[in-house]
Amino acid sequence: MNDETPSRPARSNRSGGRAARHAARNAKLSDDMRPVRAGMTGGTFKPLSDADVLKIHETALNALETIGLADAPPSGVEILTNAGAILGDDGRIRFPRALVEDMLAISCKDLTLRGRDPAHDLNLSGQRVHYGTAGAAVNLVDVAGNEFRESTLQDLHDAARIAETLDNIHFLQRPMVARDISDNLEMDLNTIYACCSGTTKHVGTSISDPSHAEECLQLVYEIAGGEAKYRERPFVSMSNCFVVPPMKFATESCESMETCIRGGMPILLLSAGMSGATAPSTIAGAIAQACAECLAGIVYVNAIAPGHPTIFGTWPFDLDLRTGAMTVGSGEQALLTAGCAQMHAFYGVPGGATGGACDSKMPDMQAGWEQMCTNVLAGTSGCNMIYEAAGMHASLLGFCHESLILGDDLIGQAMRCVRGIEVDDETLALDQMREVCLGTDDAPGVGHYLGTDRTLSHMERDRVYPFLGNRMSPKEWAEKDKPNLIKNAIARKEAILSTPSTARFDPELDAKIRQRFNIHLPA
Repeated sequence: MNDETPSRPARSNRSGGRAARHAARNAKLSDDMRPVRAGMTGGTFKPLSDADVLKIHETALNALETIGLADAPPSGVEILTNAGAILGDDGRIRFPRALVEDMLAISCKDLTLRGRDPAHDLNLSGQRVHYGTAGAAVNLVDVAGNEFRESTLQDLHDAARIAETLDNIHFLQRPMVARDISDNLEMDLNTIYACCSGTTKHVGTSISDPSHAEECLQLVYEIAGGEAKYRERPFVSMSNCFVVPPMKFATESCESMETCIRGGMPILLLSAGMSGATAPSTIAGAIAQACAECLAGIVYVNAIAPGHPTIFGTWPFDLDLRTGAMTVGSGEQALLTAGCAQMHAFYGVPGGATGGACDSKMPDMQAGWEQMCTNVLAGTSGCNMIYEAAGMHASLLGFCHESLILGDDLIGQAMRCVRGIEVDDETLALDQMREVCLGTDDAPGVGHYLGTDRTLSHMERDRVYPFLGNRMSPKEWAEKDKPNLIKNAIARKEAILSTPSTARFDPELDAKIRQRFNIHLPA
């Protein structure tokens, strides 16, 4: 049993009749009684032994001490060497073991990512699990036309609006690029606007040039109602590809990161090596390199601001080595993420990795097996932030609104696996077996558990039921005009987007933002 297991009601006698029981089941459960919810604790799946974890850690430390990282910006060289890193004659910065350990000791451990609505705050302590979007796809998947087209700002805003309504999508990191905006500064600003006006959940964004960072901060300060209010509740974080694997700093991204740290923005340290191309082809080697790169990031961040809110973003991706094509839906990808989650737990830092993306071009059977495989292993391994968990297709090249909606059902099932199996006197149910089989003084045993008080009391709290997934018999399915999963997802998308966004800004604030920034979405 984990510490987020719903508390169990006391056993009660049958009362109120069938109608009353149906009404009770149809009533919305309180958050603490729901079978799954954000922040349930994973960590039961451990593909690495304790000895394996130590070997990976030692390899990462050795890589930092003997290989180091190249291409730090001048500001980064100064920050890192002042902290105790060593600049070699070859221009590479090397990290003594003691420096890495000292910076880990002062790094942020118990991080809460804030939503604009406090109900969506995410507690990243321990191995609490959260699923959300990410990926920066350049295309939208058109399921009706069975084709791809370039993604737009409106598509991004619509994705945020859909995510706002889905219980099992816990945060929104930019899933698409607004390709209809040619100016990169305006794209960065409008990305923040489109996401934040579409959802009150935590938003992750990227900044394409260091010169844009200050303007982006000013926009989030405006949305928050001032810099002090944002710093108190930073509801937007920065996804920062601070390294270019293998073992090089991304110079401009590091400069953006420095500005955002000083501006109070949480940072996702993102290392996205390609196993077999920019990272070792072995799973263990790819994890070790990602850990080394993110440990360098931990030193960098904490040398600027000790304890700054930071996510250890080991995102090694898998390749199909026959073709060199990226494959994000493979069993190898699932193991890469699960192994990284174990390393996050070993370091005791909030961590994130990829899970739930697929290589399939459409929401079909291939997409289902790829998304479920990687999402389940990521969650059960205890990864705090599982990015790209819904909607992402074509090896990150396409995002699908309908798949985002279907992913809500899929993640619900994955979260049920994260919750695991509770074993206690109540769940072992020996007294219930006795009553059903032998009966009581007042009545003989009925020989089955259907409709018993215990079954009814557990049916909503222990089981996750799909919103769109179909469990009808073939006969009932035919009688219901053979409902189609994709058509139903399209209908739900249209219903969500036909109503005003509940996350939209106050008209006075919106006018103020539009006066200062060139917002491309219609008012």
